Amino acid sequence: MKKQIWGFAATVALVALAAVPASAHRQWMMPSSTVLSGDDVWVTVDAAVSNDLFYFEHQPMRLDALKAWAPDGSEAVIENKATGRYRSTFDVHLTQKGTWRIASVSDGLIGSYDLNGKTERLPRGTTTANLAEKIPAGATNVKTAESNNRNEIFVTVGEPTTTLFKPTGKGIELVPVTHPNDLFAGEAATFQFLLDGKPAAGLPVTLIPGGIRYRDQLGQVDLKTDAEGKVEVTWPEPGMYWLNVTTPQAEGAVEGAPPPITRRASYVTTLEVMAP
Repeated sequence: MKKQIWGFAATVALVALAAVPASAHRQWMMPSSTVLSGDDVWVTVDAAVSNDLFYFEHQPMRLDALKAWAPDGSEAVIENKATGRYRSTFDVHLTQKGTWRIASVSDGLIGSYDLNGKTERLPRGTTTANLAEKIPAGATNVKTAESNNRNEIFVTVGEPTTTLFKPTGKGIELVPVTHPNDLFAGEAATFQFLLDGKPAAGLPVTLIPGGIRYRDQLGQVDLKTDAEGKVEVTWPEPGMYWLNVTTPQAEGAVEGAPPPITRRASYVTTLEVMAP
C-alpha cells in the first residue's frame, strides 16, 4: 500500500496529520453495501465500538436508539437485530428507490452540582425529563448543558435522492453538497455541517480510512469546517472511511475537576468511496 496516499486536499485553512493512540475506541456502523440496484434488496449492517476501524474486537454498539427511514421519510422496520460479544448486526429491507438513512441518535444533559463542599458531575443518562431525580437533596450551583450524539449511514437504491437531508435543528447534522453515496476516488466532495440548524464554523472534522490493522500509520487527517460549515476532500483511494465531527473541547479544564460545562455534540458516519 502506498504510504503517501493519505494526504487529503481541503478548503479549510488547517490541515494537519495528528497521531491518535492505538487504544482509541471508535463507534461505527458498516453496511454490506452503500449503493444497490434491483427491486427486492436488503442491507445488512454491522455495528461496533473498536480500536481498529471496521473490525470487531472491543464491544458491540447498542441498538436501543437505532432507527431507519425510507426515501419518502417514513420510518422503516429494523429486522433481525442481534447483539453478540463483539458486535451487533441487523437488516433493513430496502423497499423504495432512493436514499435511505439509518441512524442512532441520543440526547442528554451534561453538568455538575455542588454538594458538601465538592463539585460532582451529573451521572451518565441524565436527561431533561429525569434531571430532578438525578440531583441529590441539598445540591447547589447546578449547571447543565445539552449533549447530542448522532451516528448515521446512508444507503441508496438506484439514483441518489436528498429528501432525507432536511435538518432537524438539533445537534450536528450533515448537509450533503456532495451526496454521501456519490463519492469517487480522485474527485472532490464537499460536506456542510450544521450545529443546531445553523452552519457551524470551526468544528473539528476527523477522517480515518479503514484497514488500520494492515498499515503502520493510522492515516488520520484533521480538518476544520470553514465559515460556512463546509469541508472539501479529494479522496485519494477507494475504500471505507470513518468521519467524525465534534464540538471543540473547552479550554480551561482543571485537573481532577469536572470539565467546563459547554454545548457538546458529535457526529459519526461511514462513507464508501468508489473506484472511478
